[in-house]
Amino acid sequence: MLMTELTALLTPEGLRLLDSLPPIASSDDVLREVTRLRGAGHPAELVSAVMEQARLRRRAGAKFGEFAPSMLFTQAGLEQATRLPVAALHAGRFRDAGVSRVVDLGCGIGGDSLAFAGLGLRVLAVDADEVTAALAAFNLAPFGPAASVRHARAEDVELHDGDAAWLDPARRTSGHRETTRLVRSADYTPTLDWAFGLARTRPTGIKLGPGFDREAIPPEAEAQWVSVDGSTLELALWFGALARPGVGRAALVIRGAEPYELTAPGDTPDEPVRALGAYLHEPDGAVIRARLVGEVARAQGAGMLSPGIAYSTGDELAPSPFSTSFRVREELPFDTKALARALRDRDVGVLEIKKRGVDVDPARLRTALKLRGAEAATLILTRVDGRRTALLADRV
Repeated sequence: MLMTELTALLTPEGLRLLDSLPPIASSDDVLREVTRLRGAGHPAELVSAVMEQARLRRRAGAKFGEFAPSMLFTQAGLEQATRLPVAALHAGRFRDAGVSRVVDLGCGIGGDSLAFAGLGLRVLAVDADEVTAALAAFNLAPFGPAASVRHARAEDVELHDGDAAWLDPARRTSGHRETTRLVRSADYTPTLDWAFGLARTRPTGIKLGPGFDREAIPPEAEAQWVSVDGSTLELALWFGALARPGVGRAALVIRGAEPYELTAPGDTPDEPVRALGAYLHEPDGAVIRARLVGEVARAQGAGMLSPGIAYSTGDELAPSPFSTSFRVREELPFDTKALARALRDRDVGVLEIKKRGVDVDPARLRTALKLRGAEAATLILTRVDGRRTALLADRV
């Protein structure tokens, strides 16, 4: 978003125009509304800003629910914002630790700050980008003086005794629309060296990508991987009073509205390998990232299917929120032509393809299989006893 568009939008006329738009669900709706608004004499900058916000608000419903229609966004800000249910869990940890004021360094459009303020904490939200800070100020305005916003670099903000910090370092190139992921943590803003230094002085939480280098996690931090409905979203590092005693690794799995958590002092060993049983279990991505696969396997009475591969197997179903289970039908030949014949013989036309430990492109394989039929199944491609194996199964 350009500053000229933001200036046009943040006016009584602009906000009234935005709130007056009918639901927009297609490109035809967009064209119709643009034509109507321009015909009514509204400036091009305002029409562009209003239509962009309508599009972003519609997308934001998945992250912010009923709050989305009253918020403002940039495309990049929405993509990088914490989902509100996850932000609420962040905020609950600060509240439960006795924190009264949080400084949100790198607040973006204000997703986490909304949750902090919503739980009654005082918030200072800080962002280095002027447009993003302005949108955060709009989104936090309903909380009045309990939530203030500052346009500044995180490193330039003076923190006071009693302040706790939440950091979401910028891990992508700057911009409001298309951005590129930064590969080196040294390029984050603020740098992780600075963030980890701050964490040694006060209770601090740091949000990072789930694939962050585990070797770079400070030993004093609690590392918590978070997934929502099967998608692993983040790694949160907790320091000081925000870190739970005896917890070094945690997997927080949110399914629907229900959170489930698995914790351990550190990485846990896998269970021994065993022969393929009646069921195969795939741990949630947060469990795999936290290296707590063995904990889930033990709870399910299962063993590992193959060394170093995150599938476990057993003869009991043992449902768990930390894994997805499949009932194994049979082993099929690991050969494209033979697989195609076998699936055709079994009338399989709808096929979920999963893989671990083998170099296969599921999209290309699906095309080569030329699926036809009325039945549905799951094809699991992996290794058993060092050999490539194809298992036909049903998702439980």
